[in-house]
Amino acid sequence: MLRGLDIRDMLIIDRLELNFSAGLNVLTGETGAGKSILLDSLGFVLGWRGRAELVRQGADQGEVTAWFELSPDHAAFDVLREAGWDVEDELILRRVNTRDGRKTAWINDRRASGEVLRAVSETLVELHGQHDDRGLLNARGHRALLDEFAGLEAALSDVAAHWRDVRAANRALGAARAELAAVKDEEEFLRHAVGELDALAPEPGEEAALDTRRRLMQGAEKIRDDIARAHTAMGRDGAEAQLDAAMRWLDDAASGAEGGLDEPVAALSRAMSELADAQAGVDRVLDSLAFNPSELEDTEERLFAIRALARKHDVLPDDLAAFADELRVKLQALDGGAHKISDLEAALTAAQKTYDRAADELTAQRQLAAANLDAAMSAELAPLKMERAVFTTDVTPCDAGPTGKDEVAFRVATNPGAPSGPLNKIASGGELSRFLLALKVCLTRSTTGLTMIFDEIDRGVGGATADAVGRRLAEVASAGQVLVVTHSPQVAALGAHHWRVEKRVTAGADGDITTSTVVPLNADDRVDELARMLSGDKITDEARGAARALLGG
Repeated sequence: MLRGLDIRDMLIIDRLELNFSAGLNVLTGETGAGKSILLDSLGFVLGWRGRAELVRQGADQGEVTAWFELSPDHAAFDVLREAGWDVEDELILRRVNTRDGRKTAWINDRRASGEVLRAVSETLVELHGQHDDRGLLNARGHRALLDEFAGLEAALSDVAAHWRDVRAANRALGAARAELAAVKDEEEFLRHAVGELDALAPEPGEEAALDTRRRLMQGAEKIRDDIARAHTAMGRDGAEAQLDAAMRWLDDAASGAEGGLDEPVAALSRAMSELADAQAGVDRVLDSLAFNPSELEDTEERLFAIRALARKHDVLPDDLAAFADELRVKLQALDGGAHKISDLEAALTAAQKTYDRAADELTAQRQLAAANLDAAMSAELAPLKMERAVFTTDVTPCDAGPTGKDEVAFRVATNPGAPSGPLNKIASGGELSRFLLALKVCLTRSTTGLTMIFDEIDRGVGGATADAVGRRLAEVASAGQVLVVTHSPQVAALGAHHWRVEKRVTAGADGDITTSTVVPLNADDRVDELARMLSGDKITDEARGAARALLGG
């Protein structure tokens, strides 16, 4: 709840510090005393839209600080955690407005954006009045209000989860259909290309090997004769025979050379071994150069076919095999696409049925809650002298979504048989105030810890009706905190805490200065204030007696 408000240099307030308590807090004062300025200042620190010029004349800047006492599980802390704040026990909002219009906000001494400030303030304070376009008069919020009244959080969560399942199944089916359509557009190309690649069956590295073989065969005739002559020169009729003869002669002479021929014989033996290796290498080359004349033609034909296919598909020759695999995968997707889409359609149908069941159950619960709310409203309107008025909660079909398939609208008819319509279109000012109050009483019976502001919601009513309004405000305040700005003595008498807003004029160096202040009232002061509200500027003993009677209940 709101515990305190500190206002400096805002409009006609120079310095004002207020401490609030739980229950019904009443603010009264003469017209023009500054009650609306107090609410403007509170709205400013909460980030609400309001007046453009707020800084007091002669001041460089205006500043408002509000501090709140909240339970550890309060929704404001969830907003702050999501925004990256370290949550503390106390929540302090501070906002500054400079003379040139710049506005800066802090939450617990950390700079805050207007978006975060407004998100937090929506969980802290509710404002209700005859021009309430943020709350009960906004039809876009009626469904959420009915759901909260009925306690449908679990059912809503269930429906939202099933809606996400439907959306996911829809996306998967759409993607599969798009993929299949794209593949179908190139089906003819895929089948022809895969057939062509399968027929050629290129392998990685094959193009380089074929090119090497081709060049080898092209030069084979030129080098084969030289290699063959070299082979003959090294063979049995050439070097091999000569070395073999030399080895025999040296072996025969070695015994008489007293070891002098041992090293030459060893070197000659090594030479014969190297010669044998050279002969083997030359044999292999000669074997490789031995080819069928048509082999060159076949090699060139395959090499050119691989290169042509690579150019056709704009890939490297070594990548043709991998490219063929990619095309086969697309063909498999094409061939299996119909079955996949059938499975996805079945999954979507199942998800849709599950969602429909949950949404239909939510609709039934909303219709039951609507009947309960209408009955509760009927009971509340009678004491407010609106027993002939009819309040209805319309639950009508709408497009499916994460919150179900229903639209909800609060409608009223001020007299039996009269056409019903939206709250703010049918009811007069006083009737609207009472409708809003009755609705708020019904909607907050199971809610605690709220801080609500009612701005002259009792305007246009008096006597017993005003007393009924005050008692309903006190009932709402019993579960939390209510600030009410009122001109009704019947309402003011029911407050647990009472402040009077006063306008003061003091002389200054540059002329008279008008300021507004708020004064807490003790028991005697309350009698005088209620007497003023009853009788006007001249307070009589009779008015004081009537005031005491009101305070005595």
